Amino acid sequence: MEFDTRCVIAGGGPAGMVAGLLLARCGVPVTVLEKHADFLRDFRGDTIHPSTLQLLDELGLMSEFEKIDFSKVSGAQFPTRDGKVTTVLNLAAINHPYPYIAMAPQWDFLNLLARAGEAEPNFDLRMNCEVLDVLSVGDRIVGVRYSGPDGVKEIRALLTIAADGRWSRIRDSAGIVMKDFAVPIDVWWFKVPGQLDRPNVLSPAFARDKSFVMIPRTDYVQMAMLLPKGMDSELRAQGVQAWRSSIIEAAPELATGVGDLSLDDAKLLNVKLNRARRWWRSGLLCIGDSAHAMSPVGGVGVNLAVQDAVATARILAEPLRKWTISDRDVQRVQKRRIVPTIIVQSVQRIMHRGLRRIMRSNEEVTLPLPVAVLLRRFPKLASIPARLLGVGVIQEHSPLAARRTK
Repeated sequence: MEFDTRCVIAGGGPAGMVAGLLLARCGVPVTVLEKHADFLRDFRGDTIHPSTLQLLDELGLMSEFEKIDFSKVSGAQFPTRDGKVTTVLNLAAINHPYPYIAMAPQWDFLNLLARAGEAEPNFDLRMNCEVLDVLSVGDRIVGVRYSGPDGVKEIRALLTIAADGRWSRIRDSAGIVMKDFAVPIDVWWFKVPGQLDRPNVLSPAFARDKSFVMIPRTDYVQMAMLLPKGMDSELRAQGVQAWRSSIIEAAPELATGVGDLSLDDAKLLNVKLNRARRWWRSGLLCIGDSAHAMSPVGGVGVNLAVQDAVATARILAEPLRKWTISDRDVQRVQKRRIVPTIIVQSVQRIMHRGLRRIMRSNEEVTLPLPVAVLLRRFPKLASIPARLLGVGVIQEHSPLAARRTK
């Protein structure tokens, strides 16, 4: 069979762009298909974790990333019953060259990767190209059919990578079966102009019947309001003033910034938590949200997707370059990444149960005093969850062939 390219990637998000850039630098011809005309979408995984920052350093892109206007989150604090706050997560204490989470617009991150790809003769990024279906010969996937500026076309490839997100059309077309987990929450994402009293620290805030997570950004606060699953319409029906009042009650320091908020500013995230039983078929591999949709709890979705992409490139670049790729090679990616995925999703499910209790209690939640005392006496304990959050269970490093000096 004649192929148009060695690898076609559906989806120009973090997983697809990282996998495409790394494979191209390793000598593999790659075509990335992105359905939108640009990357300008808000509230789309703006967290760049320490492991991803180190990857950018390995690729010689950190100096370019530092030109982006981003803020740093170095830890998380929680109120305690003695009226104080306690550090429950301390990224500054981990042994890592980038001990913080960079809060940067995802479009800046993706544009950075796209510019790096332009310098690679093996990297072909096609915008305005929406994947419609997979192409198959017998049981093997051999490419995709997509709609682009020039109409409906086909592209045949030795390997197809589905990186088209939690609603993956490629995955569904290929018959990949998902295991879904119950999720008790959805999230409203929105911005409030102003600054917090505690810069660079992620913190919760509570109103009488609402729970928020506040993330400091350069000139505003990014907020997540937790709502019971499926309650979006009911909360909108209560009106904008009720929403504004709950924000002010939870975070009085932001009172001057809520007056111009409208309900259109609240962007609903329909939270899903699932995992593919098998991430691959012959000629196809799912990575990132296509293989495992993550909860926003902990903000680890982008990090896991990037780590999937790095493992994919490191494991599959050589067999793709040599035209020797087999099902066993593709299966190795899932074997490498399944344990970190299961561990993180298990932690998120435990946290979901806690969030369900918080939303049912309608009271401000505080850290139990014995836990607070323990963390204050042994502050290094806060580096343990920080390591899991910021680096992950397994940190993936770029293939040597993809690395560049600064």
